[in-house]
Amino acid sequence: MPLNQPLYTTNWGSAYLGNSLDLLDCLEASSVNLVITSPPFALQREKIYGNVNQINYIDWLSEFCNKVYRVLTPDGSFVLDLGGAYQSKRPIRSLHNYRILLKLCDELNFHLAEEFFWYNPAKLPSPIEWVNKRKIRTKDAVNTIWWLSKSDYPKADVRRVLVPYSDRMKKLHENPEKYYQPKIRPSGHEIGTAFANNNGGAIPSNLLQISNTESNSRYLKLCKALGTVAHPARFPIKLPEFFIKFLTDPGDLVLDIFAGSNTTGAAAEFNLRRWMAFELELTYLTSSIFRFVDTDTQTETIKIWSENLLKTQKSIHITRKPLP
Repeated sequence: MPLNQPLYTTNWGSAYLGNSLDLLDCLEASSVNLVITSPPFALQREKIYGNVNQINYIDWLSEFCNKVYRVLTPDGSFVLDLGGAYQSKRPIRSLHNYRILLKLCDELNFHLAEEFFWYNPAKLPSPIEWVNKRKIRTKDAVNTIWWLSKSDYPKADVRRVLVPYSDRMKKLHENPEKYYQPKIRPSGHEIGTAFANNNGGAIPSNLLQISNTESNSRYLKLCKALGTVAHPARFPIKLPEFFIKFLTDPGDLVLDIFAGSNTTGAAAEFNLRRWMAFELELTYLTSSIFRFVDTDTQTETIKIWSENLLKTQKSIHITRKPLP
């Protein structure tokens, strides 16, 4: 069955209101190049955006993942961000994020292409009981991110996500004879003269250090100006952008099945990828249009669009000026 009318569209994508379990069934098999999402975490304390308890979490999430497998292209990727959690009333970690990984690979036929770890330096200390009060645990500041695929060789090109060289490496490039001599490392690896080549940047590691701070973003400013509640669990845009650049080509299709404030769609749009966003909550999906409006669009105009979407859910199209 075809998808219903989107809540809003842009020149590159479409945002749909509804349950992702139903919306995924509307997509053609092998039609999506990248699914990147951060589902509600399996936390002990209930959040306003909705989350599932740890006992039922693995079965709940695997139902979505099974449908993701169907819609991925043979060389497509599924990037799943999962935060850790503690067991109820115990300073012992839950293993749900590892158990879901084993289930996806052992039972749903996904392959683990690589594990990533997102380090968020700005994350607040938690849980308060074990970290702040009793001081027997450290701050939990890392999320596990599973890069999954349908094949051994999903589409990927690390040259699109190179990171700046260190100052030491820059000096080596300027004068390789002074700062580097080819030799065999203690590990037995032979490092030859090609090590001194300037390839435009260094290969990134699987530890992604990205602060989750966007206090001055246009999205938050408009939420405040219009009295709209911002989604409380937002991606920093650099996170989905890394995987979009790494795992897709311009024109490919990127999908987020728990879109929230639709940071993934914005990252895809700014990098000339087609996108689709699925979100269950009307309020959150409506306010996500703030990520796509031009800076010179009047706040009053945006307010009218937002109010009309909330009242009528009649689809609108947002045209953004081409990026410089």
